Amino acid sequence: MRVVQITDAHLYADTEARSRAGIPWRQFQHVLGAVVAEKPDIVLFTGDISQDESAASYALAVQAMDQLPCPWYWLPGNHDQPELMAAERPLVDQVDMGGAEIDAWRILLLNTQVEGKPHGELGSERLAKLAEQLEKDDRPTLIAMHHPPVDVGAVWMDAIGLQDREAFWELLSKHPHVKIILFGHVHQAYAEHRRLGEATIDVYGCPAMADQFLPSAEQFAIDEASRPGYRIIDMTLSDIQGGEWQSWIERIE
Repeated sequence: MRVVQITDAHLYADTEARSRAGIPWRQFQHVLGAVVAEKPDIVLFTGDISQDESAASYALAVQAMDQLPCPWYWLPGNHDQPELMAAERPLVDQVDMGGAEIDAWRILLLNTQVEGKPHGELGSERLAKLAEQLEKDDRPTLIAMHHPPVDVGAVWMDAIGLQDREAFWELLSKHPHVKIILFGHVHQAYAEHRRLGEATIDVYGCPAMADQFLPSAEQFAIDEASRPGYRIIDMTLSDIQGGEWQSWIERIE
């Protein structure tokens, strides 16, 4: 089973609008073309679909994403308008990979948006729902979210990550069947193997489809030497105790 993560397209209604380092619509199309060639089984779009928060930007995204040869799912980032997203395509919070078979992985999609704020938070209601989902089903689980639940080493970015990360990790410590976390927001590659008791969770960040951010920066800075990209996760469905996977980053030329 191949999952591809894309993130942070920052689209405008105007397809010729520029970002700091490129034209988001063109970068989006180039990344999608490369993703199609990877033959994914599922594509996850982990937020910041839009930059101008317009209905037209979401319509453009859906029109392009619907050309993918596989199911795809999205969740909101801090720049997004969930109501406008849902008007174009439903927001779901769980995906059963390969159906509901006992040996299949599942994906949980978390909304970490705090309206009007750049940082993220789950809050008590979303944490309670996540706890319920994890208690009801112990299949190997991948969690996708927008805001990073870890520090990535860039001072300004770490200040606008997931604010209630301690509560999040405390919850996950009770559920060793969570194996992988994917996040967006950071506009750069990231990988960490986090130990929780006797379990290990692989935590992955992803390059943006739009501009890339400079790693380890104290203040906001664009990484002009990096290219847009995406993350691949190849997963097996056969081991209910843990599953197996490999993950890596690809970038467009």
